[in-house]
Amino acid sequence: MKESEGVETVYSTRKMKKKKISPAYYFLIPWVIGFLIFKLYPAIMTVYYSLTNYNIAKSPNFIGFDNYKELFTNDPVFIQSLVATFKYVIITVPLALIFGLFIAYILNFKLKGVKIFRTAYYIPSILGANVAIAVLWRALFGNEGLVNSFLAIFNIAAVPWLTDPNTAIITLSILRLWQFGSMMVIFLAALQAVSPSLYEA
Repeated sequence: MKESEGVETVYSTRKMKKKKISPAYYFLIPWVIGFLIFKLYPAIMTVYYSLTNYNIAKSPNFIGFDNYKELFTNDPVFIQSLVATFKYVIITVPLALIFGLFIAYILNFKLKGVKIFRTAYYIPSILGANVAIAVLWRALFGNEGLVNSFLAIFNIAAVPWLTDPNTAIITLSILRLWQFGSMMVIFLAALQAVSPSLYEA
């Protein structure tokens, strides 16, 4: 009798463990598949192709670090890209943090319809840099776009927002600032975690 009870106990314990663990793995499967296909595999192949001489017409020819030597010694465009990236980061990151914190502070107040505003401010970060956003940005900042049309009312010459290197950095920074929703949510969660008694103190 005791032996059968022990077997039943072990069987029920295993069954309970199986029930507790298996749903978690089912939920993880889509993420793992997406990570392997869209993250890990492209990253590995990028490193591999960077060590080869390869175009679509021919099979990859392994050449070691010759591509990196060419990049760091004989490619002036690479230095320009580093400078442009540095400018973009210096402009975008501080402004995005400040702007996200400012909007989160305002939305932290218990105002009427504040949930609608939280959703509206977060939507641009969901859209990302897709084709629709690119078309919208071109309609706004193109040579004959909405912004230049507005400037023409005041007899101001059209600004090459997307074609001039100096103004293109500013335009892309504005696009990134427009997508501050993720940072806003993080700051908002942190502000809401602060006890009201601390504000009173």
